[in-house]
Amino acid sequence: MSRAIEHHEARQRFECTEEGVSCVLDYQLSGTVMTITHTGVPQAVGGRGIAADLTRHALDTARGRGWKVRPVCSYAAAYIKRHPEYQDLVA
Repeated sequence: MSRAIEHHEARQRFECTEEGVSCVLDYQLSGTVMTITHTGVPQAVGGRGIAADLTRHALDTARGRGWKVRPVCSYAAAYIKRHPEYQDLVA
């Protein structure tokens, strides 16, 4: 099942809704470096891979735009460690 993830560029946020619950990944863009600052998935919908989907979507967006990534968020940092195909994006 693919999840609908929206990129709200003006708010520097990726967002999806699961069972009416908002889940987010926040970042700050400085030049061509995306600093991932927070991944938030409420406990009510946790354990479904939502944070992974948000992180993957953010990293794919960064790659597509030629951005580097600084994973300040501990979840995003762990995700990149587990998925070596994204290591080249790390600033």
